[in-house]
Amino acid sequence: MKRRPPKPSNAKPARSALVEIEKPIYGGAFLARMEGKATFVPLTMPGEEARVRIVEEKRSFATAEPEEIVRVAPERVVPHCRHFGACGGCHYQHANYEAQLKFKQAILRETLERGGVRAPETIEVLAGNPWQYRNRIRLAMDAAGRVGYRARRSHDLVPIAECPIAAPLLVKAALHAEEILKVAKPGFRAREISLFSNADETEMLASMMVPESGTRGFDRVFDEWKKHIPALVGAELIEDAGTDKAPQILAQLGEFSLTYRASGFDFRVDHGAFFQVNRWLIDGLCGQVAADRRGGLAWDLFAGVGLFAKKLAENFERVVAVESAPMASEALKHNLEGGSAHCVIAETAAFLRAQDKMSRPDLVVVDPPRAGLGAETTSLLAEVGAPAIVYVSCDPATLARDLRALLSSGYEISSVTLADLFPQTFHLESVVELRRS
Repeated sequence: MKRRPPKPSNAKPARSALVEIEKPIYGGAFLARMEGKATFVPLTMPGEEARVRIVEEKRSFATAEPEEIVRVAPERVVPHCRHFGACGGCHYQHANYEAQLKFKQAILRETLERGGVRAPETIEVLAGNPWQYRNRIRLAMDAAGRVGYRARRSHDLVPIAECPIAAPLLVKAALHAEEILKVAKPGFRAREISLFSNADETEMLASMMVPESGTRGFDRVFDEWKKHIPALVGAELIEDAGTDKAPQILAQLGEFSLTYRASGFDFRVDHGAFFQVNRWLIDGLCGQVAADRRGGLAWDLFAGVGLFAKKLAENFERVVAVESAPMASEALKHNLEGGSAHCVIAETAAFLRAQDKMSRPDLVVVDPPRAGLGAETTSLLAEVGAPAIVYVSCDPATLARDLRALLSSGYEISSVTLADLFPQTFHLESVVELRRS
Protein backbone atom coordinates (compact mmCIF):
# COMPACT_ATOMS: atom_id res chain seq x y z
CA MET A 1 0.00 0.00 0.00
CA LYS A 2 1.41 3.36 -1.01
CA ARG A 3 0.31 6.77 0.16
CA ARG A 4 1.24 10.12 -1.27
CA PRO A 5 1.38 12.92 1.33
CA PRO A 6 0.11 16.31 0.16
CA LYS A 7 2.76 18.54 -1.38
CA PRO A 8 3.07 22.20 -0.34
CA SER A 9 2.13 24.58 -3.12
CA ASN A 10 5.54 26.29 -3.08
CA ALA A 11 7.62 23.12 -3.57
CA LYS A 12 10.61 23.44 -5.93
CA PRO A 13 12.13 20.67 -8.01
CA ALA A 14 15.21 19.13 -6.43
CA ARG A 15 17.09 15.85 -6.27
CA SER A 16 15.28 12.93 -4.71
CA ALA A 17 16.22 9.64 -3.06
CA LEU A 18 14.78 6.64 -1.27
CA VAL A 19 15.39 6.86 2.51
CA GLU A 20 14.63 4.96 5.70
CA ILE A 21 12.89 7.03 8.39
CA GLU A 22 14.63 6.52 11.74
CA LYS A 23 13.04 8.55 14.54
CA PRO A 24 11.01 11.67 15.43
CA ILE A 25 12.79 14.99 15.91
CA TYR A 26 11.54 17.91 18.02
CA GLY A 27 9.88 20.36 15.66
CA GLY A 28 7.60 17.93 13.84
CA ALA A 29 9.97 16.29 11.36
CA PHE A 30 11.54 12.82 11.33
CA LEU A 31 15.17 11.87 10.86
CA ALA A 32 16.48 10.05 7.80
CA ARG A 33 19.94 9.96 6.21
CA MET A 34 20.98 10.68 2.66
CA GLU A 35 24.58 9.78 1.89
CA GLY A 36 25.22 9.90 5.64
CA LYS A 37 23.82 13.40 6.06
CA ALA A 38 21.02 14.00 8.57
CA THR A 39 17.86 14.74 6.62
CA PHE A 40 14.67 16.03 8.22
CA VAL A 41 11.44 14.80 6.64
CA PRO A 42 7.92 15.78 7.80
CA LEU A 43 4.74 13.70 7.39
CA THR A 44 6.57 10.39 7.71
CA MET A 45 7.03 7.85 10.51
CA PRO A 46 9.79 5.68 11.98
CA GLY A 47 10.22 2.43 10.06
CA GLU A 48 8.79 3.83 6.85
CA GLU A 49 10.65 3.91 3.56
CA ALA A 50 9.97 7.09 1.66
CA ARG A 51 10.99 8.71 -1.58
CA VAL A 52 11.89 12.26 -0.64
CA ARG A 53 12.86 15.44 -2.44
CA ILE A 54 15.49 17.76 -0.99
CA VAL A 55 14.18 21.31 -0.60
CA GLU A 56 17.02 22.81 1.43
CA GLU A 57 20.57 21.66 1.93
CA LYS A 58 23.15 22.87 4.44
CA ARG A 59 26.64 21.63 5.19
CA SER A 60 25.55 19.44 8.12
CA PHE A 61 21.90 18.65 7.37
CA ALA A 62 19.17 18.75 4.74
CA THR A 63 15.42 19.27 4.72
CA ALA A 64 13.24 17.18 2.45
CA GLU A 65 9.61 16.69 1.47
CA PRO A 66 8.11 13.21 1.07
CA GLU A 67 6.96 12.40 -2.46
CA GLU A 68 5.88 8.83 -1.84
CA ILE A 69 5.62 6.50 1.15
CA VAL A 70 6.95 3.25 -0.26
CA ARG A 71 6.71 1.17 2.94
CA VAL A 72 3.91 2.24 5.27
CA ALA A 73 4.15 2.02 9.07
CA PRO A 74 1.27 0.16 10.76
CA GLU A 75 0.64 3.19 13.01
CA ARG A 76 -0.19 5.43 10.03
CA VAL A 77 -3.81 6.60 9.87
CA VAL A 78 -5.92 8.83 7.65
CA PRO A 79 -5.74 12.43 8.99
CA HIS A 80 -8.94 13.83 10.48
CA CYS A 81 -8.50 17.25 8.86
CA ARG A 82 -8.70 17.98 5.14
CA HIS A 83 -6.12 20.77 5.59
CA PHE A 84 -3.45 18.57 7.18
CA GLY A 85 -0.16 18.73 5.30
CA ALA A 86 -0.74 22.16 3.82
CA CYS A 87 -1.61 23.84 7.15
CA GLY A 88 1.27 24.40 9.55
CA GLY A 89 -0.77 23.90 12.72
CA CYS A 90 -0.55 20.12 13.06
CA HIS A 91 2.34 17.70 12.50
CA TYR A 92 1.23 14.23 13.60
CA GLN A 93 -2.31 13.65 12.34
CA HIS A 94 -0.98 10.90 10.08
CA ALA A 95 -0.05 8.82 13.18
CA ASN A 96 -2.40 7.15 15.64
CA TYR A 97 -2.47 8.72 19.08
CA GLU A 98 -0.54 5.94 20.81
CA ALA A 99 2.29 6.48 18.34
CA GLN A 100 2.20 10.25 18.91
CA LEU A 101 2.70 9.77 22.64
CA LYS A 102 5.63 7.44 22.00
CA PHE A 103 7.18 10.06 19.70
CA LYS A 104 6.96 12.68 22.42
CA GLN A 105 8.29 10.42 25.16
CA ALA A 106 11.29 9.56 23.00
CA ILE A 107 11.89 13.22 22.09
CA LEU A 108 11.63 14.35 25.71
CA ARG A 109 14.03 11.64 26.91
CA GLU A 110 16.58 12.31 24.16
CA THR A 111 16.44 16.09 24.64
CA LEU A 112 17.01 15.77 28.39
CA GLU A 113 19.87 13.33 27.98
CA ARG A 114 21.48 15.41 25.23
CA GLY A 115 21.33 18.32 27.67
CA GLY A 116 23.17 16.33 30.31
CA VAL A 117 20.13 15.24 32.34
CA ARG A 118 19.45 11.55 32.89
CA ALA A 119 15.71 10.91 32.70
CA PRO A 120 14.07 8.32 34.98
CA GLU A 121 13.51 4.85 33.57
CA THR A 122 9.81 5.61 33.26
CA ILE A 123 8.38 8.85 31.87
CA GLU A 124 4.76 9.02 32.99
CA VAL A 125 2.08 10.26 30.58
CA LEU A 126 -0.88 12.57 31.17
CA ALA A 127 -3.17 12.47 28.15
CA GLY A 128 -6.83 12.89 27.23
CA ASN A 129 -9.12 13.39 24.24
CA PRO A 130 -6.79 14.38 21.37
CA TRP A 131 -9.50 16.29 19.48
CA GLN A 132 -11.43 19.56 20.00
CA TYR A 133 -9.16 20.38 22.94
CA ARG A 134 -7.95 23.90 22.12
CA ASN A 135 -9.69 26.71 23.99
CA ARG A 136 -7.70 29.37 22.12
CA ILE A 137 -6.88 29.85 18.44
CA ARG A 138 -5.27 32.65 16.44
CA LEU A 139 -6.00 32.95 12.75
CA ALA A 140 -4.82 35.20 9.95
CA MET A 141 -7.01 36.88 7.33
CA ASP A 142 -6.01 37.63 3.75
CA ALA A 143 -6.96 40.54 1.52
CA ALA A 144 -10.02 38.66 0.30
CA GLY A 145 -11.27 38.32 3.88
CA ARG A 146 -10.64 34.58 4.13
CA VAL A 147 -9.68 33.20 7.54
CA GLY A 148 -7.05 30.52 8.05
CA TYR A 149 -3.71 29.38 9.43
CA ARG A 150 -0.21 29.85 8.07
CA ALA A 151 1.07 27.24 5.64
CA ARG A 152 3.49 24.56 6.77
CA ARG A 153 6.50 25.81 4.81
CA SER A 154 5.66 29.48 4.26
CA HIS A 155 3.76 32.45 5.63
CA ASP A 156 1.02 31.98 3.03
CA LEU A 157 -2.52 31.67 4.30
CA VAL A 158 -4.30 28.30 4.21
CA PRO A 159 -8.03 29.12 4.30
CA ILE A 160 -9.86 26.69 6.56
CA ALA A 161 -13.29 25.09 6.62
CA GLU A 162 -12.58 23.05 9.76
CA CYS A 163 -10.10 22.61 12.62
CA PRO A 164 -10.62 19.33 14.48
CA ILE A 165 -8.25 20.21 17.32
CA ALA A 166 -10.15 23.40 18.27
CA ALA A 167 -13.29 23.74 20.35
CA PRO A 168 -16.18 23.78 17.84
CA LEU A 169 -17.37 27.17 19.08
CA LEU A 170 -14.08 28.77 18.03
CA VAL A 171 -14.23 27.34 14.51
CA LYS A 172 -17.85 28.43 14.14
CA ALA A 173 -16.98 31.93 15.37
CA ALA A 174 -14.01 32.21 13.00
CA LEU A 175 -16.06 31.23 9.97
CA HIS A 176 -18.83 33.66 10.92
CA ALA A 177 -16.23 36.40 11.31
CA GLU A 178 -15.10 35.69 7.76
CA GLU A 179 -18.62 36.12 6.43
CA ILE A 180 -19.29 39.27 8.46
CA LEU A 181 -16.03 40.96 7.51
CA LYS A 182 -16.56 40.27 3.81
CA VAL A 183 -19.55 42.62 3.87
CA ALA A 184 -18.28 44.99 6.56
CA LYS A 185 -17.99 48.73 6.04
CA PRO A 186 -15.39 49.48 3.34
CA GLY A 187 -11.99 50.13 4.86
CA PHE A 188 -12.58 47.89 7.88
CA ARG A 189 -10.33 44.88 7.40
CA ALA A 190 -8.82 42.61 10.02
CA ARG A 191 -5.32 41.17 9.74
CA GLU A 192 -5.74 38.52 12.46
CA ILE A 193 -8.33 37.34 14.96
CA SER A 194 -7.72 35.61 18.30
CA LEU A 195 -10.49 33.65 20.00
CA PHE A 196 -10.61 32.23 23.52
CA SER A 197 -13.45 30.28 25.14
CA ASN A 198 -14.07 28.69 28.51
CA ALA A 199 -14.17 24.92 28.84
CA ASP A 200 -17.91 24.44 28.25
CA GLU A 201 -18.00 27.00 25.38
CA THR A 202 -20.55 29.23 27.12
CA GLU A 203 -18.34 32.35 27.02
CA MET A 204 -15.87 33.60 24.42
CA LEU A 205 -13.54 36.57 24.08
CA ALA A 206 -12.30 37.85 20.72
CA SER A 207 -9.46 40.12 19.67
CA MET A 208 -9.28 41.60 16.20
CA MET A 209 -5.98 42.95 14.86
CA VAL A 210 -6.18 45.66 12.21
CA PRO A 211 -3.29 47.27 10.29
CA GLU A 212 -4.22 50.88 11.04
CA SER A 213 -5.97 53.02 13.62
CA GLY A 214 -9.64 53.76 13.36
CA THR A 215 -12.67 52.05 14.89
CA ARG A 216 -15.43 52.87 12.43
CA GLY A 217 -17.53 49.81 11.81
CA PHE A 218 -16.21 47.74 14.71
CA ASP A 219 -19.38 48.12 16.78
CA ARG A 220 -21.51 46.86 13.87
CA VAL A 221 -19.17 43.90 13.37
CA PHE A 222 -19.42 43.04 17.07
CA ASP A 223 -23.24 43.28 17.12
CA GLU A 224 -23.58 41.13 14.01
CA TRP A 225 -21.06 38.61 15.31
CA LYS A 226 -22.90 38.30 18.63
CA LYS A 227 -26.16 37.53 16.81
CA HIS A 228 -24.55 34.39 15.39
CA ILE A 229 -22.32 33.63 18.40
CA PRO A 230 -24.29 34.40 21.61
CA ALA A 231 -21.34 33.12 23.69
CA LEU A 232 -19.30 36.14 22.53
CA VAL A 233 -19.13 38.22 25.72
CA GLY A 234 -16.44 40.71 24.74
CA ALA A 235 -14.19 41.85 21.91
CA GLU A 236 -11.29 44.21 21.52
CA LEU A 237 -9.87 45.97 18.46
CA ILE A 238 -6.08 46.18 18.32
CA GLU A 239 -3.94 48.18 15.95
CA ASP A 240 -1.04 46.00 14.84
CA ALA A 241 0.72 47.61 11.92
CA GLY A 242 3.37 44.91 11.80
CA THR A 243 6.17 47.36 12.57
CA ASP A 244 8.35 47.98 15.62
CA LYS A 245 5.50 49.95 17.14
CA ALA A 246 3.80 48.09 20.01
CA PRO A 247 0.19 47.02 19.35
CA GLN A 248 -2.39 49.51 20.66
CA ILE A 249 -5.89 48.76 21.93
CA LEU A 250 -8.27 50.92 19.93
CA ALA A 251 -11.63 49.81 21.31
CA GLN A 252 -13.24 47.35 23.72
CA LEU A 253 -16.86 46.20 23.57
CA GLY A 254 -18.74 44.01 26.01
CA GLU A 255 -16.89 42.31 28.86
CA PHE A 256 -13.12 42.46 29.37
CA SER A 257 -12.94 38.94 30.83
CA LEU A 258 -14.68 35.58 30.92
CA THR A 259 -15.20 33.03 33.70
CA TYR A 260 -13.34 29.76 33.30
CA ARG A 261 -14.26 26.83 35.55
CA ALA A 262 -11.20 24.67 36.19
CA SER A 263 -10.01 22.33 38.94
CA GLY A 264 -13.07 23.11 41.03
CA PHE A 265 -12.70 26.92 40.92
CA ASP A 266 -14.01 29.81 38.86
CA PHE A 267 -11.22 31.90 37.33
CA ARG A 268 -11.46 35.33 35.86
CA VAL A 269 -9.37 35.38 32.66
CA ASP A 270 -8.86 38.72 30.91
CA HIS A 271 -8.19 39.50 27.26
CA GLY A 272 -4.72 38.29 26.33
CA ALA A 273 -3.90 36.64 29.66
CA PHE A 274 -2.10 33.31 29.56
CA PHE A 275 -4.21 30.26 30.38
CA GLN A 276 -3.51 26.59 29.67
CA VAL A 277 -4.81 25.74 26.21
CA ASN A 278 -6.10 22.17 26.60
CA ARG A 279 -9.60 22.28 28.05
CA TRP A 280 -9.66 18.51 28.63
CA LEU A 281 -6.40 18.34 30.63
CA ILE A 282 -6.34 21.48 32.78
CA ASP A 283 -7.79 19.67 35.81
CA GLY A 284 -5.37 16.78 35.36
CA LEU A 285 -2.41 19.14 35.04
CA CYS A 286 -3.40 20.96 38.24
CA GLY A 287 -3.71 17.62 40.00
CA GLN A 288 -0.28 16.60 38.75
CA VAL A 289 1.30 19.82 40.02
CA ALA A 290 -0.46 19.85 43.41
CA ALA A 291 -0.48 16.03 43.87
CA ASP A 292 -1.70 16.22 47.49
CA ARG A 293 1.45 18.09 48.51
CA ARG A 294 1.12 19.78 51.91
CA GLY A 295 3.00 22.24 54.04
CA GLY A 296 3.18 25.69 55.51
CA LEU A 297 4.32 27.81 52.56
CA ALA A 298 4.29 27.33 48.78
CA TRP A 299 5.45 29.69 46.04
CA ASP A 300 3.81 29.71 42.62
CA LEU A 301 6.22 31.54 40.31
CA PHE A 302 5.04 32.73 36.86
CA ALA A 303 1.57 32.29 38.34
CA GLY A 304 -0.55 33.64 35.48
CA VAL A 305 -4.12 34.07 36.70
CA GLY A 306 -3.58 31.71 39.65
CA LEU A 307 -4.47 28.30 38.22
CA PHE A 308 -1.94 26.40 40.35
CA ALA A 309 -2.00 28.80 43.31
CA LYS A 310 -5.71 28.17 43.96
CA LYS A 311 -5.17 24.42 43.93
CA LEU A 312 -2.11 24.63 46.20
CA ALA A 313 -4.05 26.75 48.69
CA GLU A 314 -6.22 23.73 49.49
CA ASN A 315 -3.31 22.02 51.29
CA PHE A 316 -0.83 24.79 52.17
CA GLU A 317 -1.29 27.26 55.00
CA ARG A 318 0.00 30.08 52.80
CA VAL A 319 0.64 30.44 49.06
CA VAL A 320 2.50 33.30 47.38
CA ALA A 321 1.72 33.71 43.68
CA VAL A 322 4.21 35.82 41.70
CA GLU A 323 3.32 37.35 38.33
CA SER A 324 4.53 40.36 36.35
CA ALA A 325 2.41 40.40 33.16
CA PRO A 326 -0.16 43.22 33.29
CA MET A 327 -2.67 41.14 31.31
CA ALA A 328 -2.69 38.49 34.06
CA SER A 329 -1.92 40.31 37.30
CA GLU A 330 -5.27 42.05 37.80
CA ALA A 331 -7.13 38.79 37.28
CA LEU A 332 -4.67 37.07 39.63
CA LYS A 333 -5.53 39.53 42.42
CA HIS A 334 -9.23 38.93 41.83
CA ASN A 335 -8.92 35.14 41.72
CA LEU A 336 -6.99 34.92 44.98
CA GLU A 337 -9.26 37.20 47.02
CA GLY A 338 -10.56 35.76 50.28
CA GLY A 339 -8.23 32.78 50.49
CA SER A 340 -4.87 31.78 51.92
CA ALA A 341 -3.08 32.65 48.68
CA HIS A 342 -1.99 36.17 47.87
CA CYS A 343 -0.23 37.67 44.88
CA VAL A 344 2.99 39.60 44.41
CA ILE A 345 3.27 41.66 41.23
CA ALA A 346 6.93 41.30 40.32
CA GLU A 347 9.39 39.65 37.98
CA THR A 348 10.34 36.24 39.33
CA ALA A 349 14.06 37.03 39.58
CA ALA A 350 13.35 40.30 41.43
CA PHE A 351 11.06 38.46 43.85
CA LEU A 352 13.72 35.84 44.55
CA ARG A 353 16.45 38.44 45.07
CA ALA A 354 14.31 40.13 47.72
CA GLN A 355 13.60 37.00 49.79
CA ASP A 356 14.96 36.44 53.25
CA LYS A 357 16.44 32.96 53.60
CA MET A 358 14.39 32.50 56.78
CA SER A 359 11.18 32.42 54.69
CA ARG A 360 12.13 29.29 52.79
CA PRO A 361 9.03 27.65 51.25
CA ASP A 362 8.19 23.96 51.49
CA LEU A 363 7.40 23.86 47.77
CA VAL A 364 8.18 26.01 44.72
CA VAL A 365 6.16 25.64 41.52
CA VAL A 366 7.60 27.24 38.38
CA ASP A 367 5.81 27.50 35.03
CA PRO A 368 8.05 29.77 32.95
CA PRO A 369 7.57 30.78 29.30
CA ARG A 370 9.38 28.95 26.51
CA ALA A 371 12.68 30.66 27.33
CA GLY A 372 12.75 28.79 30.65
CA LEU A 373 14.16 30.04 33.95
CA GLY A 374 17.66 31.04 32.88
CA ALA A 375 20.92 31.16 34.82
CA GLU A 376 20.04 33.84 37.39
CA THR A 377 16.68 32.37 38.41
CA THR A 378 18.00 28.81 38.73
CA SER A 379 20.90 30.13 40.83
CA LEU A 380 18.52 32.04 43.09
CA LEU A 381 16.27 29.00 43.47
CA ALA A 382 19.29 26.93 44.45
CA GLU A 383 20.09 29.50 47.16
CA VAL A 384 16.51 29.34 48.47
CA GLY A 385 16.89 25.57 48.77
CA ALA A 386 13.23 24.59 48.98
CA PRO A 387 12.79 20.87 49.77
CA ALA A 388 10.75 20.37 46.59
CA ILE A 389 10.39 22.07 43.20
CA VAL A 390 7.79 21.27 40.56
CA TYR A 391 8.87 22.54 37.14
CA VAL A 392 6.18 22.84 34.44
CA SER A 393 7.84 23.29 31.05
CA CYS A 394 6.70 23.87 27.48
CA ASP A 395 10.16 23.52 25.92
CA PRO A 396 12.33 20.43 26.51
CA ALA A 397 15.61 22.12 25.52
CA THR A 398 15.36 24.98 28.03
CA LEU A 399 14.02 22.51 30.59
CA ALA A 400 17.16 20.37 30.18
CA ARG A 401 19.39 23.43 30.58
CA ASP A 402 17.65 24.54 33.78
CA LEU A 403 17.47 21.03 35.25
CA ARG A 404 21.19 20.57 34.73
CA ALA A 405 21.84 23.67 36.83
CA LEU A 406 19.39 22.62 39.57
CA LEU A 407 20.78 19.10 39.71
CA SER A 408 24.30 20.45 40.10
CA SER A 409 23.10 22.48 43.10
CA GLY A 410 21.89 19.45 45.02
CA TYR A 411 18.47 18.50 43.63
CA GLU A 412 17.43 15.09 42.34
CA ILE A 413 14.66 14.22 39.90
CA SER A 414 11.79 12.32 41.52
CA SER A 415 9.55 12.03 38.48
CA VAL A 416 9.05 13.23 34.91
CA THR A 417 5.60 13.39 33.33
CA LEU A 418 4.82 14.09 29.70
CA ALA A 419 1.64 16.17 29.74
CA ASP A 420 0.30 16.05 26.20
CA LEU A 421 -1.48 19.38 26.11
CA PHE A 422 -1.00 19.70 22.33
CA PRO A 423 -2.07 16.46 20.57
CA GLN A 424 -1.52 16.25 16.80
CA THR A 425 1.35 18.76 17.10
CA PHE A 426 5.02 18.43 18.06
CA HIS A 427 4.58 20.71 21.09
CA LEU A 428 4.85 19.02 24.45
CA GLU A 429 4.47 20.00 28.08
CA SER A 430 6.30 18.27 30.89
CA VAL A 431 6.09 18.26 34.67
CA VAL A 432 9.26 17.46 36.60
CA GLU A 433 9.37 16.98 40.37
CA LEU A 434 12.68 17.70 42.06
CA ARG A 435 13.68 16.90 45.63
CA ARG A 436 16.57 18.30 47.64
CA SER A 437 19.12 15.52 48.11
